[in-house]
Amino acid sequence: MPLSAADIIAQLTALLGANGVIGEAGQMAGYLTEPRKRFHQPASAVTLPASVEQVQAIVRWASENRVGIIPQGGNTGLVGAQVPLRGDEVIVSLARLDRIRSIDVAAGTMTAEAGVILENAHKAAEAEDTIFPLWLGSQGSARVGGLLSSNAGGVNVLAYGNARELTMGVEAVMADGRLYRGLNSLKKDNTGYDLKDLLVGAEGTLGIITAATLKIFPKPEDHETALVSIAGPEAALTLFQLLRERIGSRLNAFEIVPRIGLDMQLRQGMLDRDPSAGTSPWYALIEVSRMRGGTPGALMAAIEAAFTDSLIDNAVFAESLADRTRMWAFREQMSEVQSKEGASIKHDVSVPIAAVPQLIAEGIAAAERLAPGIRPVPFGHMGDGNIHFNFSQPVGAEPKAFMAEFDEKLHEAIYEIVLRLGGSVSAEHGIGQLKIDLLEQVKDPVALDMMRAIKSALDPNGILNPGKMLPR
Repeated sequence: MPLSAADIIAQLTALLGANGVIGEAGQMAGYLTEPRKRFHQPASAVTLPASVEQVQAIVRWASENRVGIIPQGGNTGLVGAQVPLRGDEVIVSLARLDRIRSIDVAAGTMTAEAGVILENAHKAAEAEDTIFPLWLGSQGSARVGGLLSSNAGGVNVLAYGNARELTMGVEAVMADGRLYRGLNSLKKDNTGYDLKDLLVGAEGTLGIITAATLKIFPKPEDHETALVSIAGPEAALTLFQLLRERIGSRLNAFEIVPRIGLDMQLRQGMLDRDPSAGTSPWYALIEVSRMRGGTPGALMAAIEAAFTDSLIDNAVFAESLADRTRMWAFREQMSEVQSKEGASIKHDVSVPIAAVPQLIAEGIAAAERLAPGIRPVPFGHMGDGNIHFNFSQPVGAEPKAFMAEFDEKLHEAIYEIVLRLGGSVSAEHGIGQLKIDLLEQVKDPVALDMMRAIKSALDPNGILNPGKMLPR
């Protein structure tokens, strides 16, 4: 017989103590509502384990009682992997596992528990004159476990890689409660399957990550940051190639944003002033790191060469930390400002870098044919081909009516272009419950069979984040 919610709460309270369980619906609300507010299901309970041993105890209990459990970090995910799907699951919040266990500067590693907030990981690394380079807009609330489970990207992927590439090893509780002790920091270890890479990006469907050994890097002495005025994505691609030739691996970030995004932020009062050099159809936000002993001015010299080649129209360089902060705020506030402008239809997609201009051109044309007056707002990581291809409702449109009429149609149009160009329908946000049906449509059938076999082997009772990622 399935346990009732009351039985679940009582048994978990006996296991964890009163401070380790939330059973009242109102108190659970913050764990159930994700940033986009697209999913609305209750949970049987929320657990707050204070140790790895308590996580193991919860998982053993869940396995014995066939109760679905959902690992949750900072609840910043955008595809619903971290919130209930069925309404009877138990959420396992990792927030209390928030210690930095160790930092080894010589080895270039930091071991952090799953509940460590990304911003705190940054501070811990910087206290040792190093950096942990995973950087994204939700760093004040996103937690290490969730970032690894979704294989988060961010703006420094170009130079440092995504979460999987920044992870040396993981510790994880498996579906039967056993602890996988994989916190090694070896750069070379050919002793079998790379189980770390299997768990990172699995969205909690194969195990619950409780800690990770992460790569840290020497702290740059300085950054050169510029906001460059460009004609469009074609010019951005040519400029990116020039910068890679001249600057190489010191090129940290190359982000593109259309003028409409800047106009929205100025209109909504989200910027105290225009950070650009003047009105332009598009902008490229570029950042280069300079290590100790390095020669300053690499970005300036490259931008001057771009001017000579007529690749750019204008540019402004950050002359202070305030300037740099303002430029990055312009980029990082793009998603937030769209919510202030009404309903928006969003796509986290990637294509080969050379195909980005074609994706944007064809995608905008398709959207404008479907919905005259729609406002295209494509922006993001030009340097790795990951574009957040978003569309805001026409001015004056009724949000619910706009979404009801165009959400599905626009997804179909954009995804058709992405797949035709050899791209991915999920670049860095994951699958969760939002894209699970889409995954079944686009994923190689053999790959899906392999994924199901792995899930069955590691979670035979199907208790770990049931119904997420893997098509039913």
